[in-house]
Amino acid sequence: MTDVNKVKMNEQSPSERVKNFNEVALGLTKEQAVAEAKRCIQCKKPLCVKGCPVMIDIPVFLKFLALGEFDKAIAKIKEKNSLPAICGRVCPQEDQCEKACILGKKAQAIGIGYLERFVADYEMKQKSQIPNPKSQTNPKSKVQMTKQKVAVVGSGPAGLTAAADLAKFGYDVTLFESLSTAGGVLVYGIPEFRLPKKIVQIEVDYIKSLGVDLQVDILIGKTLTIEDLFKNGYKAVFVGSGAGLPSFMGIPGENLPGVYSANEFLTRVNLMKAYKFPEYLTPVKIGGRAAVIGAGNVAMDSARVALRLGAKEVTIVYRRSRTEMPAREEEIVRAQEEGIKFVLLTAPTEIFAGESGRVSGMECLKMELGEPDQSGRRRPVPVAGSEYEMECDTVVSAIGQSPNPLIPKSEPRLKTEKWGGIIINDKGMTSIPGVYAGGDIVLGAATVISAMGAGKLAAASINEYLTK
Repeated sequence: MTDVNKVKMNEQSPSERVKNFNEVALGLTKEQAVAEAKRCIQCKKPLCVKGCPVMIDIPVFLKFLALGEFDKAIAKIKEKNSLPAICGRVCPQEDQCEKACILGKKAQAIGIGYLERFVADYEMKQKSQIPNPKSQTNPKSKVQMTKQKVAVVGSGPAGLTAAADLAKFGYDVTLFESLSTAGGVLVYGIPEFRLPKKIVQIEVDYIKSLGVDLQVDILIGKTLTIEDLFKNGYKAVFVGSGAGLPSFMGIPGENLPGVYSANEFLTRVNLMKAYKFPEYLTPVKIGGRAAVIGAGNVAMDSARVALRLGAKEVTIVYRRSRTEMPAREEEIVRAQEEGIKFVLLTAPTEIFAGESGRVSGMECLKMELGEPDQSGRRRPVPVAGSEYEMECDTVVSAIGQSPNPLIPKSEPRLKTEKWGGIIINDKGMTSIPGVYAGGDIVLGAATVISAMGAGKLAAASINEYLTK
């Protein structure tokens, strides 16, 4: 009889992990992984595949894993997904492939994300990666002979995926990254304890092994324009420059010392290694009480980072209720286990300074929930006369990000939405022929796997465009 319960991830204890930046989730043992894979009932019509934005053949990879054929399992995944160790850690499988799992109708769904991580980590531990999957190139295509040049802008999940798939199609791919390190949001936005940077580097090295030429410290839109890329011989361009523009609350005191956008806060800690100060000379001053505004994954990351940097009390302040929190359930639970406080149905209206000029507190206003808004969540409505003050000496605003405006501003032919997202058609092409876009630059801040799906779509469309 199939076990009804999903395997439990091995983790550091809350009391230990708050003292370090090491990965919280420790992975599965071989025995746990094989046993979990054997729970798969091998459906004739596997809905889990349709639930996966990159369409991994999940039943087949699980079958190989159940048989102990780990090399074949990871090779099957990499036919569709070039970043399995990353996806296995940060993708919301509970809202995608696992949500569609038929076993989940009567029992707990298969831990597909845990198993993807297991086989990806297995490959890394072998110290030699599984041979590259066969090229996806159409046999009738002449791409392999012509080696046409394609530029990919941005090395986040969308760009890495597009670059990998285009390389597999046989194109001469150059991947442009504005920072000194490849990975985009994977390196500057997600903390070490949730996604170790050595994992990202190994995945990037795999992309490079496919023949992708990585060029860092090149800011497309400034160093080079899209027009320059075409003049330099590129036949198509994919823009995956992400959502790097932080949103602000628009309240008095938001520019005080001690107030950070989550983008700045996490970039200082993750990319610039503030958590290793003084080994790295990028200090982040954290007082005794930190308040994080918002309740998405970025807010949970910011709160848990603040705790590890030495804050004695960290509070999530969110204007809706627990039900409407957009963060992954497991990240909310981990934050609670670590002692993060949650002040719900509350919104800040002003930030105050103390005698030193730094943050000393906030005025907050209680909320109640009204009718649903455009997001489908119930709209927060202020409760008259409910103002009160909250003491804090650090505030992190984690209320969202918008698409990076640099490339659209440098290329007037590129049509955008009013809120900044690049407009594309159903093939991922923008208003400029041969220029494609995908990921957060189109959708606004979304998930890693949705960005990867956009990268795959664009790569396939570029191949179709250049082979016609």
